[in-house]
Amino acid sequence: MKKTILIILASVFIIGCSSTKNIGGTSFSSEQANLIMAADSLTPMRVYKITKTSDSLLLRKHSSYIKPDAKNPVLQTFVKRLYKTVTDSMSLGVGIAAPQVGILKNIIWVQRFDKDNFPFEVYLNPTIVQYSIKKQTFREGCLSIPNRSEVLNDRSYAILIEYDTMTGEHKTEMVEAFTSVIFQHEIDHLNGILYLDHLEKEVKDAKEGN
Repeated sequence: MKKTILIILASVFIIGCSSTKNIGGTSFSSEQANLIMAADSLTPMRVYKITKTSDSLLLRKHSSYIKPDAKNPVLQTFVKRLYKTVTDSMSLGVGIAAPQVGILKNIIWVQRFDKDNFPFEVYLNPTIVQYSIKKQTFREGCLSIPNRSEVLNDRSYAILIEYDTMTGEHKTEMVEAFTSVIFQHEIDHLNGILYLDHLEKEVKDAKEGN
């Protein structure tokens, strides 16, 4: 049954570019580890914002592969602190990416509105391998872009993602509707892309179309 569904859905997908794992960047640098371990796992981290030049420059950089290891104390602490950051009363986001707290590693948290009770889940090395041709329109905001939100029309309705779990399982999953927007937004962060870039492209395309 699952195979049949995938075959049918494949007809509305176009192949995306899957990023190559940076195997050389399998662990945290000493600077990253010090930043992570500067407080306990219950302490939120500072959210980097584009209103600060040094923060903005880091947010434009690409993140690197992280080796899954549920027993790694630095990775454990970071994942917990990243979760505390996105659920902190000062933030209250629906997703967050590691670069947003100054750590250039491929780690994101996403709130799954497509599941019962809307749980937050963590994903390591997530990539989008297919995008649907069908688009959707949603208003997006970002913890790193304060006091602003914009309507985007170019997010794919459905995406096929690959990712690693903390225990090293490699999984593939299809995600649709608003939850897919969150994944697209957070995975963009791992590639140094902000939602404003999509907005600028929409404006440019609209002008060229006139």
